[in-house]
This record gives sequence, structure tokens and C-alpha cells, in this order.
Amino acid sequence: MAQAAAARLITKIVDAQATCGTASVVLTGGRNGNGLLAALSSSPARDAIDWGRLDLWWGDERFLPDGDPERNYTQAKEALLDAVPLDPARVHAMPASDGPHGDDADTAAEAYAAELAAAAGPEDHGDVPTFDVLMLGVGPDTHVASLFPELPAVRETERTVVGVHGAPKPPPTRVSLTLPAIRAAREVWLLAAGEDKAEAAAIALSGAGEVQAPAAGAYGRSRTLWLLDAAAASQLPPELYPPAVS
Repeated sequence: MAQAAAARLITKIVDAQATCGTASVVLTGGRNGNGLLAALSSSPARDAIDWGRLDLWWGDERFLPDGDPERNYTQAKEALLDAVPLDPARVHAMPASDGPHGDDADTAAEAYAAELAAAAGPEDHGDVPTFDVLMLGVGPDTHVASLFPELPAVRETERTVVGVHGAPKPPPTRVSLTLPAIRAAREVWLLAAGEDKAEAAAIALSGAGEVQAPAAGAYGRSRTLWLLDAAAASQLPPELYPPAVS
């Protein structure tokens, strides 16, 4: 799944750069997100991307000190970013807990929201750029980014970035894009691989509400793509697979 998704992402970035001159991608962390980045790093086709004309953002971040091995940004650097010639000014990491905003996750979220708003143009939809691709890993509980079922962040309808407190998986304090920001993307890709993601994928694709199943509320302006391996797809309802026409 990681290799197939990486190949698809290379094509999407190259097409966007050919059309608009630049491309904008939102990265995700976790097992599936980092696996995709590692596959992209090892792909012979990666040099087709003009890395200097690529903007990178993050869907969420663990609110930990800069360089902490659990931060999504740290893991992304190890998996891909340190190996390609990116423009540092176009790599938009979320604030760390020892950064200029201190250990206040809400202030850090406001700062990232301001950075997004500054990058949005008149042609964009609201206070975030229109990302070409926004990737999200799907958790076993159906969470995406750091939007967990029933927590206040998944109910947010106006702010684009929020501090998350009391997350059910460590660390409890995080910074996350909200569903309104996610839905500004042209395409949203949801990544799920492994048996532990099968129930979550089935729930999210069976009409569940977004407060109870945040992955169900993640969709793009023009396209929403679920990228699953066979194990993660094993519990999908049969109506998602219409019989083949002979």
C-alpha cells in the first residue's frame, strides 16, 4: 500500500507542478504515513518532483519538544525530508512545545492557523490554501489527524487549527487541523493498512457520523480516496463492491 500510494503521490505532485508551477501537500504521521514517506524516498521516480517548488504542511503534531523522536516532523525528516532538496521556507512544521509559544498548545495552534491564512490566496476557500493532496492515517478508533471520537476538536466548525487536550493515546496534548481545514483540500487521501484498521475503515465507510467516527467526516473538495491493503479492507460492507459486469 505504501509503495502504491507513493507512486500515486509522485504523479499527483508532478501534475500539479506542471499545471500550476507549485504543489501543496499535507503530510500525516503514524505507521502508514511514515511508510509512505519511506517508500517515496526509495522510489527511483522521486526525482521527477521539483522539490524546491513543493509546499509541505502537517495535519497534526504531537506537542513535544523540537527534535523529540515522537514528533511527526522528526519522523518525516528521517523518512524522507533530509534526503531531498526541499526549500526550508516551504516546509511548514507545526510548533514544538519548546518553541516561541512555550507549552501552550492553544497558542501554538493559533500561530499555525495564522501561517495557513497567510499562505491562502484570493482563489482559495477560506483561511487555508487549497492543498493539492491532504493525507490522513486512519486510527483503529477511526481518528484522523488528532481528531478523536467525541472530543471537542472533532466538533469544531470555524477554527482551522486547534490544540487538543486529553487525547486517548499518548501524548495527550497535540495540535491538529480541524475538519473545515481538511475539507479545503482538493483531494483527501485516507491511508489504512493492517488488520487493526479493518473495523475503523468499515465503520467510517458505512455512513457513521463524523463526531463518532472522525474519518467519516474527512473528504476533499473534488476527490476523496481511501487507500487500503487487503487486511484493512477485509470488513468493508459488500455494497461497496458491486458485482462485476460480465
